[in-house]
Amino acid sequence: MKLRNSSLFCLIIVATSFSFMSCQDSTLPKPKGYFRIDLPEKEYRTTSDSIPFPFQFELPQYAAVNLQRTAESPNFFNVDFARYGARIHFSYLPIDSNVNQLLEESRRLAYEHTVKAQEIDEELILNESERVFGTYYTIKGNAASSEQFFITDSSTHFVRGALYFNVAPNPDSLGPVHDFIEKDIEHLIETFKWRN
Repeated sequence: MKLRNSSLFCLIIVATSFSFMSCQDSTLPKPKGYFRIDLPEKEYRTTSDSIPFPFQFELPQYAAVNLQRTAESPNFFNVDFARYGARIHFSYLPIDSNVNQLLEESRRLAYEHTVKAQEIDEELILNESERVFGTYYTIKGNAASSEQFFITDSSTHFVRGALYFNVAPNPDSLGPVHDFIEKDIEHLIETFKWRN
């Protein structure tokens, strides 16, 4: 009987030791996480009376035209996505035999981001019925501006836009919001019209 009690005692000691060893905290590093962002449904309205320029387009309800830059310089305005810390910087220039210079300047400004960009895609903008022509630049990587474009009628008007976020560029954390606003820019371009 004495042997049986000592075996039972040893078994209890070993079981207790294992239970204490299994309760220690894990020291594995945890991956970085990002806050969940709830994105609203897309409803659009036209900018026909909200901008003093000879064109119009459709904006989502959660974006606003900001004419503060227009007061400082008549060729500039912004579209703010305040909830997401994003802004599209717009510039408008009338064409006066300088269309090639404006085209080259837009291309240069887009390709200034090659230092941080992994890739720059170009897509042509062609809407012959509205005389809307241009190029859409998608800049992938940690560049300051991930979307840029220009639109022209090739004879009178030239518009340039560039999307910026008011945070350090990080495709992982900005990805959902960037993709969400990218669709709004595509819609803006699809609904862009010159006003006579």
